Amino acid sequence: MNEQEFQQYLQKMVDTAVNALEDVKAKDIVVLDTSTKTSLFQRMIIASGDSTRQVKALANNVAVDLKEAGFTILSSEGQDSGEWALVDADDLVVHVMLPAVRDFYDIEALWGGEKPSFHAGASKPWHAADN
Repeated sequence: MNEQEFQQYLQKMVDTAVNALEDVKAKDIVVLDTSTKTSLFQRMIIASGDSTRQVKALANNVAVDLKEAGFTILSSEGQDSGEWALVDADDLVVHVMLPAVRDFYDIEALWGGEKPSFHAGASKPWHAADN
């Protein structure tokens, strides 16, 4: 597969996943290009669901639609609790989270935003747990 064919394949995969998320009313869908950050996958999609039931349904719909479109699903995680579900489709990783979990982990900043910087002498944004 040449570069142009690969980009078309990748875009079809992303479009299929986004449509699957929209079908079950996902909120705040973000698509990140991770191709320059890791060789493990090319794109990441992050979306929110309003309840654990919806998070599970969103992740399941993504997996089903990608599989029906001919893409391989390597794994699916987090379907038990429904707070954060992940679908790994090789070149695409889809995260579906409850809004509070998404806000807490802020993976958009980890993969697409500014890297946090720490300066000597500055107060740390974290502290060691008490014994």
